[in-house]
Amino acid sequence: MFSRITRPARGLPRVLLGLGLAVAAAQVAEGPGEEDGQKKKRVRAAYSTAIVRSRELLSRVKDEVGSPGIVVGVSVDGQTVWSEGLGFADVENRIPCSPDSVMRVASISKSFTMAALAKLWQEGRLDLDAPVQKYVPEFPEKEFEGEKVTITTRLLVSHISGIRHYEKDIQKIRKKIGKKSSETPPEDTESARTGEQRKLKPPDTAKSPKNAPLEPEEFYIKDKFNSVIEALDLFKNDPLVFKPGSQFLYSTHAWTLLSAVVERASGRKFLDYMQQMFRDLAMINTLPEENEPIIYNRARFYSFSDKKRLINCPYVDNSCKWAGGGFLSTVNDLLRFGNVLLYSYQAKETSTILPGYLKPDTISMMWKQVPNTEMSWDRDGKYAMGWGTVERKQDFGECKCQKHYVSHTGGAVGASSVLLILPEEDNQTMIPPRGVVVTIIANMQGTGLNSTALKIALEFDKAKSAQS
Repeated sequence: MFSRITRPARGLPRVLLGLGLAVAAAQVAEGPGEEDGQKKKRVRAAYSTAIVRSRELLSRVKDEVGSPGIVVGVSVDGQTVWSEGLGFADVENRIPCSPDSVMRVASISKSFTMAALAKLWQEGRLDLDAPVQKYVPEFPEKEFEGEKVTITTRLLVSHISGIRHYEKDIQKIRKKIGKKSSETPPEDTESARTGEQRKLKPPDTAKSPKNAPLEPEEFYIKDKFNSVIEALDLFKNDPLVFKPGSQFLYSTHAWTLLSAVVERASGRKFLDYMQQMFRDLAMINTLPEENEPIIYNRARFYSFSDKKRLINCPYVDNSCKWAGGGFLSTVNDLLRFGNVLLYSYQAKETSTILPGYLKPDTISMMWKQVPNTEMSWDRDGKYAMGWGTVERKQDFGECKCQKHYVSHTGGAVGASSVLLILPEEDNQTMIPPRGVVVTIIANMQGTGLNSTALKIALEFDKAKSAQS
């Protein structure tokens, strides 16, 4: 599939040559206020090799997992230097992927919701350490082994609250946690994190398709919930898996409870509050996934049958989990979101630049590793608050040098995603954002993308360093 690059004002095509390959479908964005395109030429030259190498890697990954389509976006120091779609957003109608393709971002939704929670906390409207019943009295108080326990927002955002994920058999979950040793899943997908199947009420809840016997039935819910409070009925009366704070269990349901916290702390409906935040951040193509609205450039979603044939995924309704996995977006919007947080992380209080959407201390809190947690998509990291965090580390000379980065991956029905932020280290004087942001979205479920995003981020970081 041939791609295009961003064209100058008169529409004359410009071709990038790198390693003998045409730079296909790459879009190199101009920075604010650029009119003569000279900086754009320099950016193309500086990152052409990184683009070619990263495209080759992405093509291999796409072929390996059999994804119909995959879209990537990369920014360096806040400027988009590469965005491209490979394959098809809609196989049946032969509609190619592009940076404008709107796809399920799955658990990256948790990072969106974390930004909303952090904003409310920063404004003094949310106490992270108050019992969750202060905001959501509909959620019953809990006990563990006969002892009354407290669940707080801080515990919920780090998956250490004890609230279950999709599997409802608590004893089975405890047994699985007890046996867990070194076999941590290398990538974050819903199927990797979930337990075994369970029965839900018929007939409105979907059963797992025959081609996906290992997926729990709650993964395929068709029920439409009219409010986030109503969605709590799925799990609010279930016992806790463990004492809050003592262990880690990835839980999308915990984030449904967090959406109710956002509602009560903000005084607005969760989706209304989130859509206002997206408008404030200029994320114009990020929205809750609903079946009825016409959404331009919405992709189709795919999986494989038991005969290894590509099939359309079954219909699901995400109203049970807006906060934890229910939003649609594009790579361009995800890059913007990543750079908003990167700017906030690095923006010191001065009179020369605008403040960040969040304060640097707020971002530092949000990205600080939390004890007793895991980062299933990178064993070198731990979960923080709505993000996985890898810290800078090098144990031996001339050996592995681990760079600091944060990321979140996601897996939904027919979709996989990742958003990764690699901040520039020791940035003291230059205007933020400084660093590399990478995002990848695919319309195939069960596809681990974090390691690919990290390789791409390091490729562009190396190209950036070569210019210094």
